[in-house]
Amino acid sequence: MYTDTHCHLELLFEGQSQHDAVARAREAGVTTMVTVGVDLASSAESVETAARYDGVYAAVGIHPNNAIEATEHVLRRLAAIARHPKVVGIGETGLDWFREGAPRVRQEDSFRDHIRLAKELDKALVIHNRDASDDVVAVLTDEHAPERTVFHCFSGDAALVEACATNGWFLSFAGNVTFPNAPALREAAAAAPVELLVVETDSPYLSPHPHRGQPNEPARVMLTTAQLAELHGMPVEQMAEVTSANARRLFRLPAPEGR
Repeated sequence: MYTDTHCHLELLFEGQSQHDAVARAREAGVTTMVTVGVDLASSAESVETAARYDGVYAAVGIHPNNAIEATEHVLRRLAAIARHPKVVGIGETGLDWFREGAPRVRQEDSFRDHIRLAKELDKALVIHNRDASDDVVAVLTDEHAPERTVFHCFSGDAALVEACATNGWFLSFAGNVTFPNAPALREAAAAAPVELLVVETDSPYLSPHPHRGQPNEPARVMLTTAQLAELHGMPVEQMAEVTSANARRLFRLPAPEGR
């Protein structure tokens, strides 16, 4: 049984059906998915999606590239929808020094507000980090990060792996860990503590090899799981069990039926 800890069922590309994507995931053995908002509108939609499907949960937040939207009014509305019982995470939030879709000061202010909301509501914190590892860790340290924190689509180096291991932060790997040109990312994944590993698709983006460049979907989380299993020298079924158990701890998810 597989768990996709980070997908965007509200942002599927034209021609993709949310219903069909969920059905294919079920057929592939993906029992649990967390669909993640990137602004207020998609966050509200993620909650509606989670309410519609068994085994689908939501995270709500304002992506750092949308941080200009994170006004006091919007954050109050976000806090209200975050109280829905199927919301298990706050984010994705964090810092993006690659695209810089919003001014850095607005990104940091929004990030701090999300951290405080996650702690207030006792939800997992879902982090977006792009070329900003040192600053992300500094803010998390300053704000005393929630006990349950995950680096979505992990892209850091050995120093960030060590920081995560030291602080008990989860590391979520996406399809890019399978790319032939990503040996450094595979080294990071191999060094990550198994008890902190989770897996995601980030669909409809980052489709794993050999589907790179195609629209991604939750069913393909098994390919990334297989890559992590190879790196850690264990059967893929075992890695699926381990990462699913880790996801349940991270998001406080119930065990799937039959478990």
